[in-house]
Amino acid sequence: MTDDVPAVDRGPFPMLRQVVLDATDARGLAEFYRRLFGLEYRPGDEPPPHAPDPEDSDWLVLRNPGGVQLAFQQVESLPPSTWPDGDVPQQLHLDTTVDDVAELDRQHARALELGAELLLDRSDDPDEPLRVFADPAGHPFCIFVA
Repeated sequence: MTDDVPAVDRGPFPMLRQVVLDATDARGLAEFYRRLFGLEYRPGDEPPPHAPDPEDSDWLVLRNPGGVQLAFQQVESLPPSTWPDGDVPQQLHLDTTVDDVAELDRQHARALELGAELLLDRSDDPDEPLRVFADPAGHPFCIFVA
């Protein structure tokens, strides 16, 4: 260890529990990610059967056994990211991985079918094939081979 690098504190540390995404349509965005990642709603957050969402669906949580949960917070307005061009930066993006290029291609088709928009395609990169998408609210997310 060098003198200019501080020793790592061995804890305890807070545990990263969930990532929260703002959305002007919290239910719609939650549904997008529920279907994309195969997640389940926290009990009580499920959409009501055969009825419009109640007014209190402004905070929804998707559970991810063994991983970080996703939560969705209703906001009145949200400028979508214009990354890689423009004035509105990513602000946050989600990185996800698949095992190989064939699965990257399969998940690419699924993401588009669910409403994602392709922002960047580096699927032919020999070192790290990846694609960057925007979810329906404009949040970027990556799917890459790892």
